[in-house]
Amino acid sequence: MRVALIAPLPPEQNGIADYAGHLRNALQALDVEVVTPLQGVGNDPRQARQRIADSNWQGIDLVHAEIGGGRLAEFRALQALRERFAQLPLTATVHDPERLVWRLEKLPWPLSLAEHLPSPVPQAATLLADPLCLREERQLARSMTRLVTLTRAGSQSLRQRMGLHEQQMVVINHGNLAIEPQPLPPLQPLRLLYFGFIYRGKGIEDLLDALASLFVSQPALRAKVRLTLAGGSEPEMAFASKGSYLEELRLRIRQLGLSDLIDWQLDLPGDQIAPLIQAHHLMVLPYRESSKLRLLGELRGTSGALSWAVACGRGVITSDARSFAEEVSHGNGTIYPQGDVQALSKALAQVCSAPQLAAQWAASAAQLGQARQWQHTAERFRDMFRQACGQR
Repeated sequence: MRVALIAPLPPEQNGIADYAGHLRNALQALDVEVVTPLQGVGNDPRQARQRIADSNWQGIDLVHAEIGGGRLAEFRALQALRERFAQLPLTATVHDPERLVWRLEKLPWPLSLAEHLPSPVPQAATLLADPLCLREERQLARSMTRLVTLTRAGSQSLRQRMGLHEQQMVVINHGNLAIEPQPLPPLQPLRLLYFGFIYRGKGIEDLLDALASLFVSQPALRAKVRLTLAGGSEPEMAFASKGSYLEELRLRIRQLGLSDLIDWQLDLPGDQIAPLIQAHHLMVLPYRESSKLRLLGELRGTSGALSWAVACGRGVITSDARSFAEEVSHGNGTIYPQGDVQALSKALAQVCSAPQLAAQWAASAAQLGQARQWQHTAERFRDMFRQACGQR
């Protein structure tokens, strides 16, 4: 089988590129030939369409895409392929259901005049143009042979919003690297880890506030808890028009009196991620859903960081954003209402008073990680590809 993979790929630094790279390697290990016609294009829709026009599609059995993160290049590439090849099997993993891309490449005139005006005028224009975006998304989604989501909640929301048939939908959980299990470190101090790209909207402030609240109510815990903030901090995410987010976090840490309890591990090489996670007892993911996105729909994706926790055999405390509740329904952690700092503080207090919880969550995570290794995940994709090709 010869498959064209339409996706961002390493060295691009985002979670979908990492996912696509692991999927490509796992498929090739199963003797599936994978070609990457868009490699090097980045998120440039115009170049993506041109690459589709210039590439040789003879001998391609199926095209699979990775869609999400607000990227338009893969979306436009799929549109161009469907226009050119009405019968070619097209499949895609949708990382951010209930929508495919959530935004138009360009606002139509006269709404485009609002793009350079002060906020909230551009946001209002985006909302007014959203029916046009939704129409494009539905048109492409309904023409796809199969659409993959990482959770059942994501599948249900995508199907309902796009108006899809049940036979188009496939759920394949996020794949994990095969990582050698490691025992938990000594239970004191309790080592907490935030891991992921560090930028606004991840709820890191909530985690800092929850820790500070915990130490106010139980001062004795200061000597028994440490937090590591780890992950990617590339300039386009950590710096914006509002200034340096990293410096904002450091200032907040000082103001809360947490400087002596916080460790930083930024921009780790890939081979150091697993040892870092396994040096901690559990991961904390305090994500908040974007208030702007809520005006356009419900985000029901999951998290690459959460899959790392599973792969490394570590439990999680996470908000109920996205589809996280489903992902921690296997006895591998607990959830709290997003944005509720006191609820997060209570969850932290619970595991501090009963650290054996961390051991229980870790054991369940390790079992789940074994079942979700990329080898098994790629087998499910290969089977899905074969079924999709059989419908040609």
